[in-house]
Amino acid sequence: MSSVPLLSKGIFPIAPTPFLANGDLDLEGMRRVLDCMIDQGVDAICILANYSEQFLLTDHERDVLTDLCLTHVAGRVPVIATTSHFSTRIASERARKAAQAGAAMLMLMPPYHGTGLRADENGMVEHFRAVAEASSLPIMVQDAPLSGVALSVPFMVRLAQEVPLVRYFKIEVPQTAAKLRALISAGGALIAGPFDGEESITLMADLDAGATGTMASALLPDLIRPVVIAHLEGRREEAAKLYARILPLINYENRQCGLRATKAMMAEGGVIKHETVRHPLEALHPQTRAGLLELAKEVNPLVLHWGR
Repeated sequence: MSSVPLLSKGIFPIAPTPFLANGDLDLEGMRRVLDCMIDQGVDAICILANYSEQFLLTDHERDVLTDLCLTHVAGRVPVIATTSHFSTRIASERARKAAQAGAAMLMLMPPYHGTGLRADENGMVEHFRAVAEASSLPIMVQDAPLSGVALSVPFMVRLAQEVPLVRYFKIEVPQTAAKLRALISAGGALIAGPFDGEESITLMADLDAGATGTMASALLPDLIRPVVIAHLEGRREEAAKLYARILPLINYENRQCGLRATKAMMAEGGVIKHETVRHPLEALHPQTRAGLLELAKEVNPLVLHWGR
């Protein structure tokens, strides 16, 4: 069992992976991203996730980024490394490397590949168990539509029962609040960290359902964190007002921009030099980018002026 302190609440945003104009890794930009996120008051940073464009990175690039991020953060905040892969062997090796580099937690999707390759429930338990044994780190299960794998509440409780390091669940499916409520009710003390995701677009409903934290993007965690704190401290009315102020920006990010929003605003604010995304992803349309900037200026997240 890992001696790493359990991370049960707070805001654990996803770090984007900056690229140079030619699409190569921007390693200095990566360091600046991490510094900006720490200055945003985050409780942890998640790397190599879907919003980090992990599906567009080579294995070598993953290794470089893992080492860079853990070395540069240097314990200032915990780092969560995403190690998802259809292959149990590869996911376990990624987990082992992340643990050796100093990660505090792993995030892991169930094994899938394309639309037709899935593991059954026994196979998924074995997959998570192997990753846990390879790393001895706590695991955040990512329950997201991207995998196409339906994780039922009874199965997730079973997973927590049979793999003790699985205690954290990022739920980002339709009707997240209902699923969180059911998971917390069925799992009890086994569910140490019920989190929401999807850029915190359903955060208030999910906090009301018992979520103890959120895994948003790195666009505005400095403005989302006060919502989480106020709600967890029982100041729900204050939390709702804070959330209402930033919801238009969160909605625009989620519905119009996706992972490109954080890069665009970090470039605007001088955090990174380029907002490049790798093909086949495409840059934001200028009008979409202008709409994002208009909403961001209304609430003034740190990314808009961190590097200026």
